Order: sequence, then structure tokens, then C-alpha cells
Amino acid sequence: MLLLQEDADRSVREIADLVGLTATPCWRRIQRLGADGVIAKRVALMDPGSLNVAVTVLVEIRTNRHSAEWLAEFRAGIETFPEIVEAYRMSGEIDYLLKVVVPDISAYDDFYRRLIEVIDLYDVRSSFAMERMKVTTALPLDYV
Repeated sequence: MLLLQEDADRSVREIADLVGLTATPCWRRIQRLGADGVIAKRVALMDPGSLNVAVTVLVEIRTNRHSAEWLAEFRAGIETFPEIVEAYRMSGEIDYLLKVVVPDISAYDDFYRRLIEVIDLYDVRSSFAMERMKVTTALPLDYV
């Protein structure tokens, strides 16, 4: 699984050689990982700077509405914003955390204005990432 997380473009033969299998059983195992939902999706990871979205903003949201209806509206609302690349419902003082990518602060201001038009929010706090210190999509495999 680590080899697939590092580079999903590797051929089955290359992966089989690296793990000491022949290609057919290796292919079957990879197919089973997909069928079992372990491999959720295969994607290409893009460089944010090359796509002019190098500014990452972590947006903390608090709401005073906690109904199922509001949550459904919130979910539907955030789906309309391509700038939101991750969204989490949180425990503690913050209700929701969004990871937003934009070209610059002006673009974030535009995003913020559109967000508050679509979704009724109580409190919004934004933190701009100064440096990408670690970014990975690889999940730890020590717990499998």
C-alpha cells in the first residue's frame, strides 16, 4: 500500500518486483484494495503555485445554529466553492474548519464575501499559512 501511496503511476510489474510477487497476484491484490474501498480514488496531485492558488487559508467557523437543516445548508453551500479543498466538523470551540486555497489576500476577501452571502455564520476567523512544512496524502500504515 505504501508503494501505491507514494506513486500510483507505478506499473503492476514494478510493484510486484518491489514486493516480491509475480504480476498477476499483485494485480489481484490491487484490484481487491479498490473493491474493498481501501483505494478510494486515483488522482493527480497538482502544484498549487503552478495553478496560481499558492495561498492556503485555514478558516475557523463558529455558528449559533446547530440544527440538521442548517448543517444540510452548510454542506450544500460549501460544495459550491472550489476554493474549499477540505472541510471538517470539529469538536471544541470551533464548529467547522475549512482549508481554502486562493491566489492572494484579495481573492480570499472575495471568497469570504461570497461565503457569508451563501451561509449564515456567527463567527469566522482566518489564518494564512506562511510556509508549507509538510504536505502528504499518504496515510500511516502502522495501524493496519
